[in-house]
Amino acid sequence: MGNASVVQEDFLAAEEPLEIRVGGRSLAVTMRTPGNDFDLAAGFLVSEGVISKAEHFGGARFCAGATVEGLNTYNVLDVTLAPGVAPPDPSLERSFYTTSSCGLCGKASIDAVRTQSVYDVRDDGLRIEAELLTSFPEKLRAEQAVFEKTGGLHAAALFDGTTGEMLVLREDVGRHNAVDKVIGWAVKEDRLPLSGTVLMVSGRASFELTQKAMMAGIPLLAAVSAPSSLAAELATELGMTLVGFLRGSSMVVYSGAERVVDSVHVDSAQADPVRAEPPETESLDKVKEGSFA
Repeated sequence: MGNASVVQEDFLAAEEPLEIRVGGRSLAVTMRTPGNDFDLAAGFLVSEGVISKAEHFGGARFCAGATVEGLNTYNVLDVTLAPGVAPPDPSLERSFYTTSSCGLCGKASIDAVRTQSVYDVRDDGLRIEAELLTSFPEKLRAEQAVFEKTGGLHAAALFDGTTGEMLVLREDVGRHNAVDKVIGWAVKEDRLPLSGTVLMVSGRASFELTQKAMMAGIPLLAAVSAPSSLAAELATELGMTLVGFLRGSSMVVYSGAERVVDSVHVDSAQADPVRAEPPETESLDKVKEGSFA
């Protein structure tokens, strides 16, 4: 207050719709940051259980004539599946577009939210030093080139759980899109399943991101913020390691603690979900902390 106002240019994160088609048939529309769209489409198809290997992905192209003037907007992408790969089940088609904040929006039923993976992470032999794991957030932040300019993007990165090497990083206005772009990169590199890797995300760990990690065979999901109760429940059910509040030299492990070799301060927490009251009560539950070992 009291300071003179300043007018200046600012950088904003781009957000545009992308329609994903399979064999010419529309499957979904998602709001995303343009770039790495082929990765996004491939990762999305893995997340939806349509493909699970590089050989299933035949190719993709932007559709010409996407406007009445016949111009290519680069916002409509048609994927070709490999011969013999079954097309998406009609139940996967989204009734609405997917927003940048919600990758599950538009699912036709509650049952459609859960997907089945061909990969089982329970027996993944990954063991990672906690000290190595705590280095990942800084590595991720250092490579967020667009976030550095805009402050408005989520990021997801894939790390080798043994060497700590960052294999790939993707940014997007939607956290689910960033993860799909990472998984799609792995599809193109023929790396599925992603055994022995760590998926690091810049925000919270939701049920949806846990499920995406499952579909790609990733045994450890780490987030700088908190997980949801459903994320913790799903990770426990799958035998996946779920780490939250990965900041500085500390973290909280919500499931699969045996994979994290303790050399720094590590807390283990048991999920204790906090449920909102029905809207008509107009009340809020107090946040109840998990019990720490």
